[in-house]
Amino acid sequence: MYGNYGRPKMAPIKEGEELDVRIEAVGDKGDGVAKVKGFVIFIPNTQAGDEVRIKVTKVLNSVSFGEVIGKAQGPVEVPEEKEARPERPQREVAQPAPHVDPEPAPEDTDDFGSELLEEEEKQE
Repeated sequence: MYGNYGRPKMAPIKEGEELDVRIEAVGDKGDGVAKVKGFVIFIPNTQAGDEVRIKVTKVLNSVSFGEVIGKAQGPVEVPEEKEARPERPQREVAQPAPHVDPEPAPEDTDDFGSELLEEEEKQE
């Protein structure tokens, strides 16, 4: 969403701005991570789940930094949840047919049809 991919977008926050945020996660260096309109803000000394009021101290092209100035005073922006994909129905796996021994094929003989001839001769 933000970053140095093509032309940078304008950050939705400004340096010095005060915001109420929810810490969504903790980054690799231990700072809390909050998002405002998808824009990442790193806030030290916070833990996932904290709802705090912050002052934005620095804004870069793709991220920003802030510091805690107290507890959240109003409603906290809840991050947009990505649209859930509808679950695909599970495909049924075909089960192998039970093994059935086939009936033995009739034996081929040289006198095939001789029974019919015998019956016709009897009828005459």
